[in-house]
Amino acid sequence: MEKIKTPTLTVYHNTRCSKSRGVCDILAEKKVKTNIVEYLKTPPTQKELKELLKMLGMKASELVRKNEPLFKGEFEGKKITEAQWLKILSQHPILIERPIIVKGDKAIIGRPPEIVLEFLKGK
Repeated sequence: MEKIKTPTLTVYHNTRCSKSRGVCDILAEKKVKTNIVEYLKTPPTQKELKELLKMLGMKASELVRKNEPLFKGEFEGKKITEAQWLKILSQHPILIERPIIVKGDKAIIGRPPEIVLEFLKGK
């Protein structure tokens, strides 16, 4: 049986997040070649965030984790532009929804983790 060749996936991963670990576990179990980016250690630049958002089909404000204490303490209820959110997310990557899975020119948020299985099939 011929092994199906799949493109390498990139996962923007937070090791402390159970959903993010779940996605990585599924990919490891399926033996999918994966590039892991621990985005808290190496935050995406504003340019990288713009590219991710385009692939996700989202606005920067939609990528914000609204339950994070930092959001509630610093940003909740304030009028913030998309450009400002790009800067904020780059400076405070803890606010970025996770995990983000990228394949080619498409990306998804891996919640629930099992969604990655459909993404691998190209759906």
